[in-house]
Amino acid sequence: MRFPSSIFVSVSLFTAETTAALYLSSTYRSAGDQIWQGLTLLFTLVPSVLVQLTLTFIHRDLSRDRPLILLLHILQLGPIVRCLEAFCIYGSVGQVEEPYVSITRKKQMPREGHSVEVERQVGQAEGKLFTHRAAFSRTSVIQAFLGSAPQLTLQLYICVLQRGVSIGRGTLMVISLLSIVYGALRCNILAIKIKYDDYEVDIGPMAYLCIFLWRSFEIATRVVVLVLFSSVLQLWVLPVVFLNFVVFFFYPWILFWQSHSPFPENIEKTLTRVGTTIVLCLLTFLYAGINMFCWSAVQVKLSDPDLINKSQNWYRMAVYYMVRFVENASLLLLWYIYKTDFYEFIYAPLLVLQLLLAYAIAIFFMLVFYQFCHPCRRLFSSSMTQGLWDCSSFLCYLCTSASHQSRPMGRATTEPSAHIEPSNDQIHDTASESADEMQNDTTYDVLNDTIYDVPNVENSIRGGVNGDVSHSVSCNV
Repeated sequence: MRFPSSIFVSVSLFTAETTAALYLSSTYRSAGDQIWQGLTLLFTLVPSVLVQLTLTFIHRDLSRDRPLILLLHILQLGPIVRCLEAFCIYGSVGQVEEPYVSITRKKQMPREGHSVEVERQVGQAEGKLFTHRAAFSRTSVIQAFLGSAPQLTLQLYICVLQRGVSIGRGTLMVISLLSIVYGALRCNILAIKIKYDDYEVDIGPMAYLCIFLWRSFEIATRVVVLVLFSSVLQLWVLPVVFLNFVVFFFYPWILFWQSHSPFPENIEKTLTRVGTTIVLCLLTFLYAGINMFCWSAVQVKLSDPDLINKSQNWYRMAVYYMVRFVENASLLLLWYIYKTDFYEFIYAPLLVLQLLLAYAIAIFFMLVFYQFCHPCRRLFSSSMTQGLWDCSSFLCYLCTSASHQSRPMGRATTEPSAHIEPSNDQIHDTASESADEMQNDTTYDVLNDTIYDVPNVENSIRGGVNGDVSHSVSCNV
């Protein structure tokens, strides 16, 4: 059984960031900066409450008689208690003979076109650790993008205004950046585990390194761009942030309404329709928060029973990074135009070039990960680089066709009798591009994970992270 290192890292980042934020808020209070103190506490307490609710929801504590655990969650100590519980379970493995085990079936990665299915027994203790890992992977994503990301943006903005970095603020910024990158890394692993749940996935060190570098450059660049833009155009940053949130919040709902699928009712049996709607809104809100700062590896699909899009769409990813690169360049251009003498100590053209280059480096590491380091790249139905190249060619084709259409319109003013019909080749090419896009979506079935509860192994949650248990069959030993 693997050591629960991911749980330890999640709790360590959560505890360190909360402690640093509370200390920094006390310094703001001593200095009389009540606004900075209030915002720092807001970006600390709100994600902390959401983390407690997530842990309670996944472990189903409300339906079980555990008043002490609920009290500790109210006191915001839930992650620490869950971490201690996970380590106690890990330490007790092998000391007591378990009366029940489960048999899991996983396919190995195909070699020479053949895939072997392997069976192994999983005890109750290991099943409980799977549940803890799945819970902490989700809380890491929530903490990262609903707490650490806005916290880092706020503290960097204060540093720009005050032209200095204190020890407390610098410590909080470093911890927040690590928390965001770790949350994005867990999101990538979560997406892999969900999409390829039938297979025994082994993520190597180079894959972790590529994801870490990819997310570090991407998130750091995005935060710096937003801070620079907000420092010169304070009022205009609100529409930019609001527009991003609205687009990504309603995008899954629009796709759901277009699919004419029934309303999801299988999230939790104890939830009413109103409760289910609230949970779905929180899910799409988190999805919008992730896409505000980086590409979300887990794509929400409300029409799917698992609420996750299990297809790999290279076109959507390519469009996202192209649009985001243009947006970052536009915000930097506006900052360069409207910057004041306040930035006289910065060589602005070099800074703009460095930020754009950093975002390009992030895209480079993303390409390296999907092309060479992805653990399931053998299962891709099409090459990622080919998909991105086809998408770029399609966008260039749209631009050139639009320019060709604009030229005859100008000629029509001098030649009224000229009438231009849309070409059949253009319609055929557009239809073929759509067909190619549909063919590049590879769909994989996702099986349910299992929550183990003594002595039964009945309850299930979807999408484990560090090893999902599927096809569970209870048997006596």
